[in-house]
Amino acid sequence: MSLSVSVHGLDVPDTVRGPLTEDDVPARLVAKDATLWGPEAESESAIRLGWLDLPATSRELVSRLADLRAELVGEGLDRIVLCGMGGSSLAPEVICRTAGVPLVVLDTTDPGQVLAAMDDLDRTVVVVSSKSGGTVETDSQRRAFIQAFADAGLDEKEIGRRFVVVTDPGSPLSETTAAMGARAVFLADPNVGGRYSALSAFGLVPSALAGADVGALLAEAEDLAVQLAEPDNPALQLGTVLGAAFRAGRDKLALAVGGSQGSGPQLQGFGDWAEQLIAESTGKEGRGILPVVLESVDAPGASGPDVLLGVVGSGAPALEPSVGVSGPLGAQFLGWEYATAVAGRVLGINPFDQPNVTESKENTQRILGEGLPEERPAATIGAIEVYGSGGVLDGVDLSSHDGVSLAIDALLASIPPRGYLAVMAYLDRQKDASAEGLRAALARRSDHAVTFGWGPRFLHSTGQYHKGGPQVGAFLQLTGVVAEDLQVPDQPYSFGTLQAAQAGGDRKALADRQRPLLHLHLTDRAAGLDQLLATLS
Repeated sequence: MSLSVSVHGLDVPDTVRGPLTEDDVPARLVAKDATLWGPEAESESAIRLGWLDLPATSRELVSRLADLRAELVGEGLDRIVLCGMGGSSLAPEVICRTAGVPLVVLDTTDPGQVLAAMDDLDRTVVVVSSKSGGTVETDSQRRAFIQAFADAGLDEKEIGRRFVVVTDPGSPLSETTAAMGARAVFLADPNVGGRYSALSAFGLVPSALAGADVGALLAEAEDLAVQLAEPDNPALQLGTVLGAAFRAGRDKLALAVGGSQGSGPQLQGFGDWAEQLIAESTGKEGRGILPVVLESVDAPGASGPDVLLGVVGSGAPALEPSVGVSGPLGAQFLGWEYATAVAGRVLGINPFDQPNVTESKENTQRILGEGLPEERPAATIGAIEVYGSGGVLDGVDLSSHDGVSLAIDALLASIPPRGYLAVMAYLDRQKDASAEGLRAALARRSDHAVTFGWGPRFLHSTGQYHKGGPQVGAFLQLTGVVAEDLQVPDQPYSFGTLQAAQAGGDRKALADRQRPLLHLHLTDRAAGLDQLLATLS
């Protein structure tokens, strides 16, 4: 079975479909025609289309990975920890959850979550995955694991044998790896961007080592790949639908897994992967498609005047307008990548660059160098300190016991027409998991789209849309007191400081755009989240 696309209640006009057919877009895309997105995008596009070949070119990895997994398991090393961000972590997470095999994904700087990932070191292998080789989160995690292995009594050679590295040729990480004596190094195709890398070494290496059948995944993608040059192939249909919805004013794509009964066991986590692909690819030059990952098909936010519902893994439901995309995971990866490239052409943007991603990173480095700025809360209510910028708290009386509720109401009221609210949680994804419930709770109180992202990983995905997309967002940032911090070895900062600097850097980027921002700092994380969820109930 390959990919199948069904559409309910959305007209795809000839003004969208016609130019794609007349310009022979399917065949030109498969031929890697870098001119498809205009002259300004051509230089970047020319070195970012290698993902089209991956179903075939990644085949050579399958036997090598099977041998490496057997070697590791034979030595009792059966726990895989993946240190990676954005495109380096989201695809392996979906692959392993879909396959039902365990993979520890460490895509955070939260010290509690980093410490938890260091359990069971005697059976742990660490996959360090970074395209650029200079990602601060991944480098910090690598340093911490080296120190943890040393503290456990391993010598330098034994430590090196606990690492597998995935990076681009010539990156700083490839040089570091040689000095470390890593067990294995996989150099990925440099002509594949991070968010299009699901079927490359970035997606396949950690997944195969964890026990997923990556050969079957590539076969699923190949079944679709042979169709992609044809007019009206399913991936082209999907890209056309996304573009037509945008042109019709439906620039929010609500993503859910499964049918009308809610999320099934298949393709779990796919929405998070598709979110970074679509948001980072299209959110620029003041326009873009905003993905909204839903808990189920009938969750709050599945409909609205600016919303297209997208259901992955089944046909479109009765709710209109909607698009259903059926098919196995490998075909879904390739199909959505192709569709996003097509939608980029319809939107008139370059789907392969990310011009605003570095801004928060640069702000973070500045804060790490200069120190965290002193900020005083506008109020402290229970376990929550309340801060605001962009005028969000102007005229709000925070002195009463329901001050948090009033602050949230003010934030919701600040969302402009056709705008959205983004919840950004710089917390522990495991221990503070209840924070995810805030998305649906806030969506019930608002007529606008509400998204949720864990920091700092969203900086590598929707963070691009926040800064480069339409400036109609309002933002709720959550931070919390660190109960147990962890120093980053050989660096002048801890993980807690790095996490706080990343949150502060992102606040500055949004403040510079004069976006309404409510920052809630939890002086006790569990109590603060309980208080916040109770306020919204």
